[in-house]
Amino acid sequence: MKPQDIIREKNHLWIFGYGSLVWKPDFAYKRSKVGFIRGYKRRFWHGDDFYRGDKERPGRVATLVEDQEACTWGVAYEVSDSQIEESLQYLNMREAVLGGYTTEMVEFIPKEKGQGAMLALVYIATSDNPAYLGPASDKEIAAQIAVCRGNTGHNIEYLVRLAEFMRLYCPEVEDEHLFSIEAALLNIFHDRGGIKPLDQMSLLVGAS
Repeated sequence: MKPQDIIREKNHLWIFGYGSLVWKPDFAYKRSKVGFIRGYKRRFWHGDDFYRGDKERPGRVATLVEDQEACTWGVAYEVSDSQIEESLQYLNMREAVLGGYTTEMVEFIPKEKGQGAMLALVYIATSDNPAYLGPASDKEIAAQIAVCRGNTGHNIEYLVRLAEFMRLYCPEVEDEHLFSIEAALLNIFHDRGGIKPLDQMSLLVGAS
């Protein structure tokens, strides 16, 4: 069943975010839950030439890649009634039109004990998208993130806030890909000298 068919049958919908949606949903919702989905791994393999980069220097943002052994943590938001249409119109522009993402329905498992799994809508950018950048080393990804800025701010903010979310809400989870890129970014600033890495990032995030 296609996502739009499932949505038509419901008066409420869960939307799963694993990138900027974890800290900046920007749509009205009823409640939110931290949790994860199985069968996907988060990777900074998608290009962004609007929000976190431009045409000349596209930023690196997260997408999901199928991996049956993996799981990805994030936040699911429940929208109901009129919120459904409003949130989907907003997200279609933010994620699909400007971001190049498509939609899938996935099983979301809340972190909170005693909560059952539920279907959630998720936006995924695949390798057939023109903006897709594909795999690269942690150092290469960090180097791109260090110099990119778009309409909503520096690419560094995207990485830093996602890492902050994981440490705050999922401290028991070791997201090796995310934290390795963050470490590579810190090394870039360290090698430049002068301003301490964390201070440098705070200045850039604060200026966004």
